[in-house]
Amino acid sequence: MPIKRIQGIVGLPLLAVAFGLPAVYAADEVQNTTTVTASPVPATLQPVSQDQLDRAAGNQAAWLHSNGSYAQTRFYPGTQINRTNVARLKPAFIVQTAVNESMETAPIVSNGVMFLTTSYNHVYAVDATTGKEFWHYKHKMGPVTTFCCGPNNRGVAISGDRLYMGTLDAKLVALDAKTGNVVWQKEIADPDQGYSETMAPAVVDGKVLIGTNGGEYGIRGFVKAFDANSGDLLWTFYTIPDSGHEGVWATKDATGRDEKRDIAAEKKQLADKGGDFYKTLGGGVWMTPAIDRQTQTVFFVVGNPSPDLYGAIRPGDNLYTDSLVAIDLNTGKYKWHYQYVPHDVWDLDAVSPPVLVDVRDTDGKMIPGVVHAGKTGHVYVHDRATGRLIRFSQAMIPQENMWTLPTAAGARMLPGANGGVEWSPIAFDPHTRLVYAANLHQPMTYQVEEAAYPGGSKLWLGGAFKTIPSEQQWGKLSAVNIDTGKIAWDYKTEQPLIGGVLATAGGLVFNGEGNGLFRAFDAANGKKLWEFQCGAGVNAPAVSYTVNGKQYIAVAAGGNTQLDFKRGNSVIVFALP
Repeated sequence: MPIKRIQGIVGLPLLAVAFGLPAVYAADEVQNTTTVTASPVPATLQPVSQDQLDRAAGNQAAWLHSNGSYAQTRFYPGTQINRTNVARLKPAFIVQTAVNESMETAPIVSNGVMFLTTSYNHVYAVDATTGKEFWHYKHKMGPVTTFCCGPNNRGVAISGDRLYMGTLDAKLVALDAKTGNVVWQKEIADPDQGYSETMAPAVVDGKVLIGTNGGEYGIRGFVKAFDANSGDLLWTFYTIPDSGHEGVWATKDATGRDEKRDIAAEKKQLADKGGDFYKTLGGGVWMTPAIDRQTQTVFFVVGNPSPDLYGAIRPGDNLYTDSLVAIDLNTGKYKWHYQYVPHDVWDLDAVSPPVLVDVRDTDGKMIPGVVHAGKTGHVYVHDRATGRLIRFSQAMIPQENMWTLPTAAGARMLPGANGGVEWSPIAFDPHTRLVYAANLHQPMTYQVEEAAYPGGSKLWLGGAFKTIPSEQQWGKLSAVNIDTGKIAWDYKTEQPLIGGVLATAGGLVFNGEGNGLFRAFDAANGKKLWEFQCGAGVNAPAVSYTVNGKQYIAVAAGGNTQLDFKRGNSVIVFALP
């Protein structure tokens, strides 16, 4: 599951505080569905073609995917802002929204128009060079909205003349990009059963792909494809298979370390219990999938099993939780998976979105690869065709007492339940061959408690995570060579990092911190070159684009509910004077 706010919890009744709840909102607590037009969208806004989406990685004028491209490298090809002049970067304008709450949005920019989202599913269309507002859409929530980790939204997808957004009440909404008016709305899943949406969807070949939140409420995870024109459901891939979810009874994690599982006891539990618990086994898909257009393959990572800590109620490997999964784009059929943490009872699930790049195989040959940065603190490099693990990196953050089992009193193990790399997207620079990952360090103890399935709208953890007040928490931006697994450089921060990274062809890496500081680093050596105090936590990934010959860097400064970083309501856009 993505990050939780955890502050010395004592006993299960206080878990709502730990998760930044309340998670249930009545309909009269949110706005009615309205679109307010402030000014007409300029005629320069044209429909976005599939060819443009395919070639987005090389398009300096736009930012058409939440992570830059279908490969999700978060690498911007422009060089106007670079190592030599970034110290002169200044705010060009600020977009202030109506929602003063955590912001995790990655804005989309097309034809000089920026589309950004806020918590509670507001969408804004603004001029990407001045911040002038064109329209503002407010989504009307259903009668009950259930979510564990804040009312966040991470962005829209764009295709043709439409925007697509997942909502906290588990809807998929299509909006007219010029007006903000609703074209259609479909239910993705039942919010009363614990389903919700915060991820930015992906749109490809007339299909809108979206996963689901809800691993803390006993949902059955999935990725679904909807028809972009009509909203009709095309296919569903369940991240929890109805048979075979027990797996191969693996005893080691991806790095070869013993997970201390009692396989005999688990097999007895399975024989006594039966196998129908797949219906509540979790496996949310939190972040946008990557798409290989050549092979028509969708790659995504899957979150924790349910309940998080109490594994006795879910014997087996709990496939495909904590896994990297590949499926067919056109049919949703399974191709392969790789599980990082079988039978996870520490909530070290896979959430940071996968990245598609060529990687060096063990024999030195360059092959198509897929890279994922885990909450374990490792960067994993895979063969894209088969899922085979080629290598894993050095640990980016401390690891102590790995795979110590949770106890009733609480057992200490590092990393804590937040990582490592949380949902924060990584970035890859093809010139340095480095990936850049934002890490958390939060020492915790893991407490387990027997807990039967309570129903979909009730939090189901089977225990608690507790920070250790006497131990320091901090963050680290790490640069990892994907061909060797070695850490090239890192930069330690005062606070745990969450929000994501942007790399540019100007030799720069951008990352923000919960104290409001937004920074630029030299991509080659990690030297800090520039910083700006944004006034609220910078806990979202930055984007870049060029309009009328001028390059801009945009980032949301709205803080973070779960770590209680200072809230704000703004997207700040920077440029050279």
